Amino acid sequence: MASWADFAAAEPELAADIRTLVCQYGPGLGYLATVRPDGGPRIHPVSPVITDAGLFCFVLPSPKRHDLDRDGRYSLHSFPSTDADDEAYLSGTATPVTDPALTAHLATLMRAAAGVDWRIYELSVSVAMVVRHETSKVSTRTVWRDRTRPVPKARENDPCTKPLDSVQ
Repeated sequence: MASWADFAAAEPELAADIRTLVCQYGPGLGYLATVRPDGGPRIHPVSPVITDAGLFCFVLPSPKRHDLDRDGRYSLHSFPSTDADDEAYLSGTATPVTDPALTAHLATLMRAAAGVDWRIYELSVSVAMVVRHETSKVSTRTVWRDRTRPVPKARENDPCTKPLDSVQ
């Protein structure tokens, strides 16, 4: 799967739109969905961190963190805006950050409290989407998919799997 930097290099306008929607209130705000042990979804609010180096999330000890350690799959949805119904969506795999220098940099950047048992995860991007609701009846969807992954047969005719330039 693509890193945030790879995705942003491939689709800079879409990455900028996602960053704007996720960070519309200053710090990143969104809902992180993980996969429970029984296969069902688990959704929690989070404050994702988007930098030029990547997309990250600090996670305290919780069922969500256990889900990420066990399975890694995630979906992230932007926090709703008070001005518009526009939305951003990302999905991929979360991987614990093990580089001490990167951990220290992100902890300083986010003013993370020392002595707290948080873990940082880097979120790769396999799907990125922005939906703009222009009116109550008209919306546009821009979708990017990491093409290094094969599209499952069952989704070959799904409009979400079409290249970005063919989606309206």
